[in-house]
Amino acid sequence: MAEKEAKEHGGSRRALAAEEVPTLKRTEFLVLLVLADGESHGYRIVQEMEDRTGGKVRILPGNLYAVLRRLSKQGLVAEAEGRKAPDLADQRRRYYRLTPLGRRVLATEAEFMRSLVQAASDRNLIPKSAPS
Repeated sequence: MAEKEAKEHGGSRRALAAEEVPTLKRTEFLVLLVLADGESHGYRIVQEMEDRTGGKVRILPGNLYAVLRRLSKQGLVAEAEGRKAPDLADQRRRYYRLTPLGRRVLATEAEFMRSLVQAASDRNLIPKSAPS
């Protein structure tokens, strides 16, 4: 399985297991979260990150591509190949996708964050939401 994942993200080295990947930084988590919805190019990733955080998290394109390179080296994202409708896409754009390992790492991190939010809620650090 790990060998298959290593090949899927373009590397010949052994892919990291989900528990071997260091805790994700906020921007890394958000990039993976955007890619969980499907392939995307850099500009859209930037826009989605801003939208999902209400503008609280902004990333410059140069910083985004550094994050994407780091995530790619860890086997969490890969450059998407063979766009379905290349005539509709700008050929210069690079599209990225979440790898199976990236999805597992994202899920592990999300579960960890859920436990932290629950701990904060248990300590009355988060306002109780009004019933719908």
